[in-house]
Amino acid sequence: MPPSEEPRRITDVGTLKALAHPLRANLYRLLCVERVATASQLAERVDEAVSLVSYHLRKLAEHGLIEAAPPQTGDARERWWQAASDGVAIRDQDFRGEPGRAAAHLAATRLFHDQRTDRYRRYLDERATWSPEWNTASIDSESWMRLTPTELTALKDELVAVLRRYDERGRAAEAAGGTEQREHVALHVYGFPFRD
Repeated sequence: MPPSEEPRRITDVGTLKALAHPLRANLYRLLCVERVATASQLAERVDEAVSLVSYHLRKLAEHGLIEAAPPQTGDARERWWQAASDGVAIRDQDFRGEPGRAAAHLAATRLFHDQRTDRYRRYLDERATWSPEWNTASIDSESWMRLTPTELTALKDELVAVLRRYDERGRAAEAAGGTEQREHVALHVYGFPFRD
């Protein structure tokens, strides 16, 4: 069964804490990128023992974040995994009002942002190994605007729609055999108010 095409909205602290473990967050992200993988394949990618990776995959599965995927080979001993949905949505408003819930959301958000920063730093360190075309195509920009909450929400919705369109286009091209020059791409966009 293919994963749901909609992001799963996480609203409970237990699921948030299950995902907000550094290794589990990385494993979940890898499954979203690779689409299907075994514990052995993932263990090799994260440089951890297969038994440890299997344990954390089971924890993610207990919370419905990942699920068993159809076998990809004839080897019945292999257990394949996939994300249960097309990503997750974690919204501030679902964790407000109670200090414990707010603290869990803050800790998870900081972990996810730290991991994103680490990934971008790795790209910067490896930049010389990428072709000039990839280095020209990469994005690193800041925008300073004066917006209302309504305008920022509209901007966010438009950006998400554009991202989904490009993701769908890339998946369709890949399914049709168009893999030449296709690489995984991470795009992090932050939009938040601030005061000097």
